[in-house]
Amino acid sequence: MRYWDASALVALCVAETNTSAVRRLARAGIVTWAVSAVEIASAIERRTREGSLTDAERAAARAALGELAAAWTEIAALGSVRERAMRLVAIHALRVADAMQLGAALVAVSDRPVGHDFVCADVRLGNAAAREGFRLLPEA
Repeated sequence: MRYWDASALVALCVAETNTSAVRRLARAGIVTWAVSAVEIASAIERRTREGSLTDAERAAARAALGELAAAWTEIAALGSVRERAMRLVAIHALRVADAMQLGAALVAVSDRPVGHDFVCADVRLGNAAAREGFRLLPEA
């Protein structure tokens, strides 16, 4: 199983330095947290407000997000994810959204992360995922 954090999924909607690498990884399928679409939409809108995306690029990014979200598998088990996130914030320096992402990944693999991938562009979250036992992608 290959779990995707929203930080990596953004690169499938907006051109970033790691877009080519994550596109190759996406061919194997995407599993993500049910709130990832909101996180990605927020990143797109923030970039638009900051002027790094034109209105046309914003529209293309939102369309790409819609296509991705229609095809990915979502982990929506709020209680189970929250339970894991509560443990994760106690042992890793994670923000709430990141703890929920990692909690969703643990739910997706039934708390057996060894042998499973975690696709992430956030260093702090990636380090926590690796400490939990996931293989971090894309590899440096």
